[in-house]
Amino acid sequence: MAPIFAIPYMVLNVIWFFIIAHLIMSWLIAFNVLNLYQPIVAQIWSGLNRLLHPIYSRIRQFLPNMGGLDLTPLIALLIVAALQYTLAYYGR
Repeated sequence: MAPIFAIPYMVLNVIWFFIIAHLIMSWLIAFNVLNLYQPIVAQIWSGLNRLLHPIYSRIRQFLPNMGGLDLTPLIALLIVAALQYTLAYYGR
């Protein structure tokens, strides 16, 4: 992979990790495994929300309201995967 494509690819890997961590934390909070009254959990949750809000807000502009079901992280993961594939394909 060309070095010019390696840096954006690594950034996309970090974004992928943050989205997965956000998904897992949201499930654990929803099922009362994690409690937002714990300071470290609240700080991590707040940090992930602040990091991912710009990405999620742009995707939510195009998605219809589906009640309590939020497909934004899934769409974000698909976009990140498509960008990674594109970088890997053109970086050869």
